Amino acid sequence: MSSLVQPAGAPPAAAWRRVQSLATNPLVVLACVLLGGTIGWSAPAIGQRLALVGAIYVNLLTMVVLPFMISAVVLSLQTLYREGGTSRIAQRVVAVFVLLALAAAMLATAGTLAMHPGDNLSDATRLELGQIVGGAADQTNTAMALRQPDSPPATVNAQEIVRRLVPSNIFAALAEGETLKVLIFALLFGMSVGQVPERIAGGLQQALQSVYEACQTLTRWINLPLPLVVVCMTAGQVAHTNVAAMAAMAGYVVSFLFASVLVICLALLLLRQRAGGELQPVLKAMREPFALGVATNSSAACMPAMVQALAGPLGFARTRVELLVPLCTALLRAGPVVYFVSGTMFIAALYGRTLGGGELALLAAVAALTGFASSGMGGVATVGLMGTVCACLSLPFEAAFVLFVAVDPLCAMARTAVSVLVSCAAVSLICARPLSL
Repeated sequence: MSSLVQPAGAPPAAAWRRVQSLATNPLVVLACVLLGGTIGWSAPAIGQRLALVGAIYVNLLTMVVLPFMISAVVLSLQTLYREGGTSRIAQRVVAVFVLLALAAAMLATAGTLAMHPGDNLSDATRLELGQIVGGAADQTNTAMALRQPDSPPATVNAQEIVRRLVPSNIFAALAEGETLKVLIFALLFGMSVGQVPERIAGGLQQALQSVYEACQTLTRWINLPLPLVVVCMTAGQVAHTNVAAMAAMAGYVVSFLFASVLVICLALLLLRQRAGGELQPVLKAMREPFALGVATNSSAACMPAMVQALAGPLGFARTRVELLVPLCTALLRAGPVVYFVSGTMFIAALYGRTLGGGELALLAAVAALTGFASSGMGGVATVGLMGTVCACLSLPFEAAFVLFVAVDPLCAMARTAVSVLVSCAAVSLICARPLSL
């Protein structure tokens, strides 16, 4: 009987768990990040070659994410419609999303104010920033250099964002890996399947359950070489980073990382409070989602690990978790919210602009709203949205765009980690408390 469950020669389940625990240990991940950064810094050519490993790894995870998300959302909506309470959950989703986005924005504002990025920059640093942006070695006035022409990011208005939400072709959305469009389809399809009698929809439910379990298993396999992947990805990112820009922007990067840590601490405290136990089990459960977020820079790639952490060790209802994790991952973008606040305040300090209390409140509100608009965007597209926030405070952004692009590989790690952990906290607030940890 046991041979049917576990093929001959396969490692025991306990051994698999030990390997997986070691692969996602925060100290191991940190050591791999430092090792990869050292390789990318000292040997950029090698780092650029190693980036291929990271690209393949992210493609493998992305390959699993979309069928996992569709099966999880449809199965969860079927159960939800049969149990009732759909409208109550929808109201809690809206309230939690708004509150957490505003909380992330306010914490980012406080953290950035405490660090004062952009204030009291030395003449040498201003010269370096001016050279990076304007390419003029004789410019020592940062404001003048930053205002030289540069290629601004494309702006996206609200109507265009709404239009992009609905896929015209679900197969094209799947082929392009457009997570938000696939989520919209899964929600609509799941709601419609929930109206189909159970005797008819039973076959589809069993098929989706098989897809879901297979995706979970495949994700566990893919995550086993995570330490090696972290080394390769970090080396590739550092190798492609402008070292001079990184040094000149060090104050901003430190400020953004500090604000990110504050928001992560809030998320962990909320998880501990909702789980009703000690902090240690929460930290252990969140290890894998956090490590994947840092390694992949993709919130969507972390969804299977988030579901497993919340529904497994922390004990939240699996049907609710499977529905809410994709929803939170796609729409609750706390990482970009923190990024927009810190970046806008850095630009204000760079140009000698002091923001008053009313302007800081406006900044927090606009950053929270813009964070929702960043759904489905990543990388340079997320950086470009900062221009929308700056425009509300009449701050120039176009020329400074290149500065943020230069350090984005490092900032993207923190953005993703913040989004993943805040999404987990949001799920815990929306779900009922587990009976026991």
